[in-house]
Amino acid sequence: MDPQSRFASLVAERGDGVRLDEATLLVAQCAEPDLEVQPNLATLDDLASTCPGYTLDHLMPHLFGPGRFGPNTDDYYDPRNSFLNHVLQRHVGIPITLAVVALEVGRRMGVPLAGVGMPGHFLLQDKVDREVFIDPFGGRQMDQPACRALFHQVAGADAAWSDDYLLPVGNVSILSRLLNNLRAIYEGRRDVDNLRWVMRLRAALPPPYGDDPREFARSMAPLN
Repeated sequence: MDPQSRFASLVAERGDGVRLDEATLLVAQCAEPDLEVQPNLATLDDLASTCPGYTLDHLMPHLFGPGRFGPNTDDYYDPRNSFLNHVLQRHVGIPITLAVVALEVGRRMGVPLAGVGMPGHFLLQDKVDREVFIDPFGGRQMDQPACRALFHQVAGADAAWSDDYLLPVGNVSILSRLLNNLRAIYEGRRDVDNLRWVMRLRAALPPPYGDDPREFARSMAPLN
């Protein structure tokens, strides 16, 4: 089964129960058809098995300590930052893909984390102590005021804040946001070929995340 069909089948069957590791690697496989999924899953297995302990305090420095995973500040809008295989190989990414690494390694270890879709900067939340948030750009633990300060740093001092920005989100929402990032990149580059498969994956997401087919036509029209 081709990666677009496999992705559509997984999200239709499992909804928020879809595994982020497999789904995000299928996204990458749409851009790189020769990508092999299993070796990248094995890399996540290795990250989990080599962690020195089984708590959040062990996991964060293991993933985000010096010389480990970090932000790609040199080329934030490189599409490879949204492809899990490249994040695992290069050890750089954007908040949402670095969060996926933490979520999937944590899942393997039994460290319960949730994704938090704060506008402008994706975060993680400790499911045990829900007052604890983590910035995947370095693994810094934060409380709610620190999250709000980060939001204003990204969105501007006058941007309206809502406490709902710190609510956990499901896996389909995470996939939607990842694809929306890629959509914005490829629209900016006028990359029709890659935009086409991104829009098809977005259309495969269940409501309320899936795009209306007419949105695909509207997105493509200025590029044709």
